[in-house]
Amino acid sequence: QVQLVESGGGLVQPGGSLRLSCAATGNIFSVDSLGWYRQAQGSSADWSQRELVATITPSGKTTYTDSVRGRFTISRDNTRNTVYLQMNSLKPEDTAVYYCHAILNYGLGPTPGDYWGRGTQVTVSS
Repeated sequence: QVQLVESGGGLVQPGGSLRLSCAATGNIFSVDSLGWYRQAQGSSADWSQRELVATITPSGKTTYTDSVRGRFTISRDNTRNTVYLQMNSLKPEDTAVYYCHAILNYGLGPTPGDYWGRGTQVTVSS
């Protein structure tokens, strides 16, 4: 069974930094795209309401939403099936639950799959 385990959220003052981590575990054959999404509290629980923050391909090509470009950096360790999100110069509007997302292949097939982590809360407040 594949799981995405996130860590690193918390409370930080405006202008501060946090680093999120997400490790994919289980019978994984290969990992394709990895990404981070976020969902502000009070919004619908529907996953389609999650905002794309950043993505990274296996070769390291990255994309960012405009509001975080220049402040956030996504990276990955392919040997550990882990993705990171370094968040600097945090603003109150960055407050949200951050979700890890992975497109990967698992098992002996291998079989393609689309997975989400459970989310980690990031709160930016003085």
